[in-house]
Amino acid sequence: MAGSGAGGTEGVAGGKSRFDDIYDRPDPRTYFRRLAPLEYEIPHHAQPVFRQVAAERAAFDDGRPHRPAVLDVCCSYGINAALLNHDVTLAEMYERYTLPACQTMSTTELAAWDKEFYAERRRPDAGPVFGLDVAAPAVHYALEAGLLDAAFTDDLEQGSPSPRLNRALAEVGLITLTGGGSYITARTFTALLDGARRPVWVSAFVLRTVSYHPIVRTLAAHGLSTTVDVSRTYPQRLFTGERERQYAIAAVRALGGDPTGREENGRFHCLRYESRPGTR
Repeated sequence: MAGSGAGGTEGVAGGKSRFDDIYDRPDPRTYFRRLAPLEYEIPHHAQPVFRQVAAERAAFDDGRPHRPAVLDVCCSYGINAALLNHDVTLAEMYERYTLPACQTMSTTELAAWDKEFYAERRRPDAGPVFGLDVAAPAVHYALEAGLLDAAFTDDLEQGSPSPRLNRALAEVGLITLTGGGSYITARTFTALLDGARRPVWVSAFVLRTVSYHPIVRTLAAHGLSTTVDVSRTYPQRLFTGERERQYAIAAVRALGGDPTGREENGRFHCLRYESRPGTR
């Protein structure tokens, strides 16, 4: 598993650019500066979806006394947590972290500024959010800024959950994902669901260039039924160049999709998958 939920520009793997370096910075300023020109937008599209699904999951009576936690996989700097639990938009976050005044702050100053900013905008329906990402500096910042209630850097592609993560999984009722479908596999979901103690729902936005079917099969083996509307897609970001565009077009076609009007027009697009116990 990697924290490369946005793709990236540092190196190219299989035709898709990577931005691995922006997740190893001590704060999110580089993340937003680098992704702004590419109009990375999938967290914006996920915001109302995750709010609705989180509310539905919270209202679902699973016999446990406390509200279930959301686990955001490949959480990086806590972007989804910020958008889920606070009255803020992705556009406002881009503006905030690219302000000239913001660039002169130390990371400590920025974290304190952020903690106050998000605390003032915390929604009354906010619930606990845990973050999982191998990018330790990113999740540490999200904790310092008060965006995550707990954070974990376990690499579940390579090993089993730590005792600390296992304890936290007992409280998880919803897993969210907005970009890690390119970097994690069914191994991560197997480890998470094996450790679950409450009914777990999964809400995921996955690029059309990768197959989510192996994960769907794993979810089904754990009693989850998955739905997807293949006619509706969600733009993720602009391509970094023609090489990436040609890669995406070919990858979508190889999976039986049609890139016309989507990838052919210069952007990655995602599908939304919803997985819940039993028949929906």
